This record gives sequence, structure tokens and C-alpha cells, in this order.
Amino acid sequence: MTYRESACPPARRTRSPVPLLSSAAPTTGITVYGCGQDESALFRDMAPRLGVTPTITAAAVSEANVGLARGNRCISVGHKTRISNPTLVALSRVGVTYLSTRSIGYNHIDLTYAESAGITVENVAYSPDSVADYTLMLILMAIRDAQSVVRRMDLHDYRLNDVRGKELRDLTVGVIGTGRIGSAVVDRLRGFGCRMLACDSRPKSDVDYVPLDELVRRSDVVTLHTPLTAATHHLLDRRRIERMKPGAIVVNTGRGALIDTEALIPALESGRLGGAALDVLEGEEGIFYADWRDRAVESKSLLRLQELPNVLISPHTAYYTDRALRDTVKNSLVNCLEFESRNRHG
Repeated sequence: MTYRESACPPARRTRSPVPLLSSAAPTTGITVYGCGQDESALFRDMAPRLGVTPTITAAAVSEANVGLARGNRCISVGHKTRISNPTLVALSRVGVTYLSTRSIGYNHIDLTYAESAGITVENVAYSPDSVADYTLMLILMAIRDAQSVVRRMDLHDYRLNDVRGKELRDLTVGVIGTGRIGSAVVDRLRGFGCRMLACDSRPKSDVDYVPLDELVRRSDVVTLHTPLTAATHHLLDRRRIERMKPGAIVVNTGRGALIDTEALIPALESGRLGGAALDVLEGEEGIFYADWRDRAVESKSLLRLQELPNVLISPHTAYYTDRALRDTVKNSLVNCLEFESRNRHG
């Protein structure tokens, strides 16, 4: 369940979306935690047709509510809240043996500890186009300084921007990680005629693969699509950020901790880097997905980044499309059924 350690590990292999199964299958129960209204509607619609009885709660799984899973061997969880090791033990004690996370990333779960508690953990696949489309949008917005343009418009300042934009065909884009999402980004970039470099320990796309340090040194835009593991934590650290081309742009739709934020901020403040477009941020947990309009945001790095005119931030929303949400719900249910089938016939 772990990656081969590498400077650029591949994206974890995930299940491709699969057809709905017959509702004639024996009824299976699943407890769905951290379920929003839109997800809840999809679970209630799809589950009966798959022969699954869902127990649904908006609350994230915790030691206090593991009782909701009693009688169900399978649970589904979201990626927004870290699952503590004591919670994994408590789940095991009420009979949970399978956990499906409605995400590609696993960094909110201690996989080794879950295994020791007798719980199998799997992720789901969803449309890679959701994140790939969003990534391309962020790249285009960053090279055209869209953040500054929009801010000027909001103030009724309709003059041309102080800095002219760039065209993708004149730039080199470095793609770190070419799994399903990274490869989809590469496919989209081909139509713009830009030069492309890639880094991955298991090359998949027909592009020029180079070592990570070379990619960082040669790229005008660096976009991250590798999983967050111990080996990739702060993949873009201070040393690599200092080696980036002057004026280069960083785009991150992977996981926030792939970038050393404390090293990124001064590079942006000084103008050494041209900008950043970040859909994920180190320390986003407990801040993103909540309404903070009437509360003081405690993350100094988030507040500072939002002040900078050359930084675009969105709250971990790249994946959030109709198709991706349907894929996520469907594959959570299918994964549960497949687990039960394996154990029934194993």
C-alpha cells in the first residue's frame, strides 16, 4: 500500500469508474461519514439500486460517533478531516473492517496503523478531468495576472494592467507527477503548443522526462500532481524554490504540504517568483470548507498569501464537479460491495 520512494513518486493507482452493479445482490450496509447534502442525495439515490443500505451523517467520523457504524463492516469517509488512530481502534471494535475514503489522497489516514487495527483502506477514482480542467484554468489565470485584473475591476479601475500577460506557447511547463490527473493536464497543454517537461518515477506520457531539479530549473510554470507521502513532503523546499527560474509560477492542485510555505512566501514577496496559484495549502485543515466571515482566520500564512497581488488561492475545490462527485459516491459503494464479495468468497 505504499509507494516506492522517489523524488517524483507516481500517482497512486486507483479504481477507474465502473458500471453500477445489479440491485439483485445481497443487501450490504455502509455508514457514510462527513457527507454533505449533495453527496447525501447521491448516496440515497444510488445505494438502493446497488443493494446497499446507507447510514448517512454529516459529522466526520470520530470516537464519539463510531456507534453509527455498528453492524456495518464498511464505512465511507471524506478527506476534509484527519482520522485519528484512536478512532481507527474504536471503529475496529464496533466491527468495521473496510474504510473507503472519498478521495484519491490518503494523507488524512495512517495506513499502517489502520492495517494493524484490522481495517482495509482504499481510495476511489473520479474523473481526472475535474482537477485537470481547474489546473489549466489556474495556469492561464496566473500567466495573465487575472487576480490583479479582477481586483482592479472590483474597484472600478478599468485601466490596462501594469504587467503584460504571457502566452503559453512561449513557456515551458513542468508537470510533477503524471498519473491520471497529471497525464490529463499534459493532454490539455498539448493544444497550447507550450514546451513540456515531466518528472515521475514511472513515465507514462509522451513528454520529456527529466530529474526534478532540472525540471524546476528549466520551467516557467511548475504544476504539482504527485501524492503527499513522507517522501514528497515539502517536495518544493527552500533549496528547490531558490533554483526556480526568476519570475516562474507555481501551481498546486495536489496537496498543500508538497510545498514549503515558509519558503514560498518570501520568494513571492521579493518578486523572485512571478506568482502562485494554490487550490491547496499547508495547514488548510479546519479552515477550508468552513465559513470564516465572522471569525478571525488564525493561519498567518494564508492571510499573508491572500494579501499578495501575485497569488491566487481557492479552497481545495478543483475536484468539485458534478461528474467527479457522482464517480466518488458510486465508487465508494462499489468498492464496499467488492470488499464484501471478496470476503464472502475468500
